[in-house]
Amino acid sequence: MKTQKPSKQRKRLHQSPLHRRGKHLSASLSSDLKSQFKTNAVTVRRGDTVRILRGDRKGLEGKITRVNTKNYRIFIEGITRDKADGTTTLIPIHPSKVMVTSLNLDDKWRRKILERKGAPVEVERPEEKTEEAEKLAEEKEVGGT
Repeated sequence: MKTQKPSKQRKRLHQSPLHRRGKHLSASLSSDLKSQFKTNAVTVRRGDTVRILRGDRKGLEGKITRVNTKNYRIFIEGITRDKADGTTTLIPIHPSKVMVTSLNLDDKWRRKILERKGAPVEVERPEEKTEEAEKLAEEKEVGGT
């Protein structure tokens, strides 16, 4: 932190580039996930299941459908409001007001991030090991001849 002046803090928050905004879109993990992954918070992503901790909808749980990095808000499945014209719209919620109850681990890069943060290394699938072993064997044969 280079400055303590609140106006400059807000200015830097709202003028930050997209690659730094993701850092501000983090939420705390549930106690089960904290013990499993050995970390307190993660950046929220689409597909994570979260529980709302503050506001009128406190206690409701749902899956993240959209992440808005421009406004630092997330949209949760089922958390909607009725507009005057009768249509329903998703309610934007700040990620600091939610707790992650289940992570979307489809992305291998996210698994690597969690491992870097202290999560135990998961056992590799046997299929992956056999593919790697075959590649190594092929390289040895090509190199040996």
